[in-house]
Amino acid sequence: MFVRRMVSYFRSQTWTPKEFTAVGVDLVIVVLGVFIATQVADWSAREADKRRGEAYVQRLIADVERDLTGRRDSLAYYEAVNEGALQANALLPEASPDPRALVIAAYRATEYSYNPATRSTWDEIVSSGDIGLLPPRAAPILTGYHSVDVSLDTREIFRATAYRTRVRGLISYEVQNAIRNGCSDVRNAEGNFGGFSTECQLEGVSDAEIAAAAQALRRDPDVRAELRNQISELAAVRGNFGGDIAILEDALEALRAAQ
Repeated sequence: MFVRRMVSYFRSQTWTPKEFTAVGVDLVIVVLGVFIATQVADWSAREADKRRGEAYVQRLIADVERDLTGRRDSLAYYEAVNEGALQANALLPEASPDPRALVIAAYRATEYSYNPATRSTWDEIVSSGDIGLLPPRAAPILTGYHSVDVSLDTREIFRATAYRTRVRGLISYEVQNAIRNGCSDVRNAEGNFGGFSTECQLEGVSDAEIAAAAQALRRDPDVRAELRNQISELAAVRGNFGGDIAILEDALEALRAAQ
């Protein structure tokens, strides 16, 4: 309508004051309409971003809470592994150590667990380019946390250490199976490994088989050296999980403050 009227005015070549005023009014109406429409669209986009950001915060809070529980459980688990390693280190040089205690401690020092980070919400945010919708304080904390998966790195370290390979090669399958069945790691209420069974029942193996496993561990000259390296790795890993816990606590505080 506006375009047809403008064409009509230009074709007439002679504009009356009334026509000139009409063109001005029409132009103002169009410009004002475009401006209002743009403002409404911008407001709608901002509101949509705000709602999306709020939804992300709620989902991230749930994810961070889950990971915080998982990291605390993992730290408790590796504290138990470290306890086994220290006990084995103390028993190995003894003249007549308790065979059962030595074998169990040495075996526990080979254990590892894997509790991956919860990444679904974070990966969605990154792939959508929506990091800018997160609270300014929380975004860099979560970026740093998700840049390294401590649990995955830990699994890769401990699944094939020299100590694990050697000890599991020295202890017979029957004794290892008895430990796994009656004296191994246990899951907690959240389904995470948080430590080992408090009551060990080594069924299906004789005292002689356990004594033979203990003797094999004590006779191998490399076991103690590799155990010392295992203890060193455990110290680093426990520190890493402690760092993750501090990061997640900070992230959770930042997310909750933005609610």
